[in-house]
Amino acid sequence: IQKLCDRVASSTLLDDRRDAVRALKSLSKASYRLEVGIQAMEHLIHVLQTDRSDSEIIGYALDTLYNVISNDLEEEEQEENLPKQVDDLGSQFTEIFIKQQENVTLLLTLVEEFDFHVRWPGVKLLTSLLKQQGPQVQQIILVSPMGVSRLMDLLADSREVIRNDGVLLLQQLTKSNAAIQKIVAFENAFERLLDIITEEGNSDGGIVVEDCLLLLQNLLKNNNSNQNFFKEGSYIQRMKPWFEVGDDNCGWSAQKVTNLHLMLQLVRVLVSPTNPPGATSSCQKAMFHCGLLQQLCTILMATGVPADILTETINTVSEVIRGCQMNQDYFASVNAPSNPPRPAIVVLLMSMVNERQPFVLRCAVLYCFQCFLYKNQKGQGEIVSTLLPSTIDATGNSVSAGQLLCGGLFSTDSLSNWCAAVALAHALQENATLKEQLLRVQLATSIGNPPVSLLQQCTNILSQGSKVQTRVGLLMLLCTWLSNCSIAVTHFLHNPANIPFLTGQIAENLGEEEQLVQGLCALLLGISIYYNDNSLENYRKEKLKQLIEKRIGRENFIEKLGFISKHELYSRAAQKPQPSFSSPDHMVFDHEFTKLVKELEGVISKAIYKSSEEDKKEEEVKKTLEQHDNIVTHYKKVIREQDQELEELKQRVNTLTSQNEQLQATVTQQVSQIQQHKDQYNLLKVQLGKDTQHHNAHSDTFQMNGIQVEEVSKLKEELEEWKNKHELLQGQLREKDSVIEKLTSSQLELGTTEQSSQTSKSGGLEHNNGLQKELEMLRTQVQLQSAEISKLQLENQKLQVTNTSADPALGDSGATAANSSELEGRLQQEIKDLKSEVKALAEEKESLKQHLDSSSSTVAILQDEKSKLQQEVAESKKEQDDLLVLLADQDQKLSALKIKLKDLGVPVEDEDDIESGDQGDEDEDGDEEEQD
Repeated sequence: IQKLCDRVASSTLLDDRRDAVRALKSLSKASYRLEVGIQAMEHLIHVLQTDRSDSEIIGYALDTLYNVISNDLEEEEQEENLPKQVDDLGSQFTEIFIKQQENVTLLLTLVEEFDFHVRWPGVKLLTSLLKQQGPQVQQIILVSPMGVSRLMDLLADSREVIRNDGVLLLQQLTKSNAAIQKIVAFENAFERLLDIITEEGNSDGGIVVEDCLLLLQNLLKNNNSNQNFFKEGSYIQRMKPWFEVGDDNCGWSAQKVTNLHLMLQLVRVLVSPTNPPGATSSCQKAMFHCGLLQQLCTILMATGVPADILTETINTVSEVIRGCQMNQDYFASVNAPSNPPRPAIVVLLMSMVNERQPFVLRCAVLYCFQCFLYKNQKGQGEIVSTLLPSTIDATGNSVSAGQLLCGGLFSTDSLSNWCAAVALAHALQENATLKEQLLRVQLATSIGNPPVSLLQQCTNILSQGSKVQTRVGLLMLLCTWLSNCSIAVTHFLHNPANIPFLTGQIAENLGEEEQLVQGLCALLLGISIYYNDNSLENYRKEKLKQLIEKRIGRENFIEKLGFISKHELYSRAAQKPQPSFSSPDHMVFDHEFTKLVKELEGVISKAIYKSSEEDKKEEEVKKTLEQHDNIVTHYKKVIREQDQELEELKQRVNTLTSQNEQLQATVTQQVSQIQQHKDQYNLLKVQLGKDTQHHNAHSDTFQMNGIQVEEVSKLKEELEEWKNKHELLQGQLREKDSVIEKLTSSQLELGTTEQSSQTSKSGGLEHNNGLQKELEMLRTQVQLQSAEISKLQLENQKLQVTNTSADPALGDSGATAANSSELEGRLQQEIKDLKSEVKALAEEKESLKQHLDSSSSTVAILQDEKSKLQQEVAESKKEQDDLLVLLADQDQKLSALKIKLKDLGVPVEDEDDIESGDQGDEDEDGDEEEQD
């Protein structure tokens, strides 16, 4: 070995060094492991550092180091009584190797090599290092840059040998190190591992599936962050195909059983009672929604499933439904495939109370029943209801859960007694209503004897001196039943034999086996005192405490009460909810009962030492608290009702607010429209006054390009407005023609009426003259409007003339020719459009003139006055019989109409103004005709 080490260290030829390392590898497998490790390790590490270009010598060096550090080969050869020596040797060599952290970093670099002869031995060596000195190597890898990420690439290797050994390496790497577990999980480990399990055939796969499941357990167990990541990544849904079983489940291989066992354990890791409640609840809901719980219940009810798989499935279903109402309701609806179908709960309880079933299976069924009832008042009520007289099946065709529990409670098998008592206690857990209802249960003990209550039967069996396990179970049931239920305490005390039996049991000095029973009897007596409502005169609190003082002694009573929590099996049961007992003899305490003992032990000790005055004060305080609670409950109800009313009012306010906002928006829109119309009206009024100024300044401003474009655009807008206005006038004039015809016909009717009534003739003429004056006034206003239209037409014609005269002037301008040529083209096009529009307006004007000749009023006044004149004509027809009154009222109506027109914004002028306006209009008409 020394010569080989010298060759490795000093030889210059690579082949010589390679042969020396190969020889050292052979020697390391045999019984020279210690010598090779001591003499050659330093040289081998040097080879790894200097000869990385040759994969063969690197592979030999890694294999040699693996043989030296690993205990696998030596364990097979060593005798069974020397394993400790072997472990120490491997651990010592590992410690030497990792003393220099660079060696582990170098090994991580070599594992990245794709060459099989380098990567595979590198993976094996790193795995062996982790087995020997796990925490130290984990820390080195954790602080190494991208250390964990480089190892994750092994799962993607196409060579199955390296991939499978990579899984084993990650198993060792993730043991008890939450930081590395998180890094591995976030490097997409869940996806890759689930893909490998699927490729290998799920539960039918080989040892690789088992290794992947063990690695998944490492990543998820007690790691809330990874559990949440697993759930959020929808990986729970991918677990469902693992549990698909066929009709024929016989002949399962040992590997399949192992795989399924690990898969079930993985489900339990996600819903373990030790996890945070929120995380467990979300996983339980996800398992129900994806169908995983339904699949597990199928295995539960399937035939031919191996016993250990069935037991683990029951435990898994238990934790999936524990405390989750939705899952508990589903489990209650599951039926076994029997004829007739029976609920799964009933079938499981039949196994629990059957003494021929395996002990582990009976414990699993008890745990399942406890989980079904945990925080499930609905399920508790259904179980207790099967015991009540009104719901028992009189035909006896089907057996209920309650009947099975009673049967187990009073059977000859002490294990069945204990299981049934604990199961029934869980049906009463934290449910005072059911504790009272269970007092109604009556049992027929034998033919001819009257039935006795369930409570009485339990105390009868206690007094008969049955097995310790049976008495412990019954005492736990009675303590749970009587706690926090004064009515049950009263029923218990009503039997005169119960208190003497309890005091007798506590006072005796019995052996160690009976000490637990004494402690439970002391607890039951203490509950009878603490929850006593003093309704029975002979068993008031004070009298019971005096009895304890005389028969037992307070100190002795407290000492016996302490026997419970000091028992060695008490602390084991208090650790976790699942009943896990190594043998039936150790089946003594229930987890929930340990909580009850912890809660009551202190308060009972205080209650024993309290005086009667303190008891009275406590009663008064309790009554005060009850009254206070009632008041609080009442106010809570009032507040709840007020909250509902407040919510309704808020909704109404929101609705009205939205309606108000809509109406305000509508009003704002209408106001803006009115303002726009007013602005347009004012603009038209101003423009009409400035038309002449525009005509005079038009020839001067036309030479300036910027102003020219602006004027043309303004004229275009004005023409559009006048065009719209003319169309509106055309429609309005048609309506007014019909009104004028009606007025004319009404005048004729008035004329005929004048002939028939001589006394009213002069009044009718005055009325007609008034109407004629109004018509004349309207006619003058129409003429004024026509004059404005003529002015607009004249302005358009002047614009055409100006355009034709301006064209050569613009063409002669040399300085602005380049800039204005394009503008001239646009102006000419716009002028042509304006000409066509003017021509169209002229045609419209001719048609409007025909209507204007026959009109007798202005368009604006007729539009607003139409409905009022129609009403006036109708009233005139009806009032022909009284023309004098009609003529007297007519003047008042005319004045009222003028006031209304002024209110509506229509200008109404006096007669003097009209005459002067007519003279001005005639002058203007004359000027316009001359210009035309």
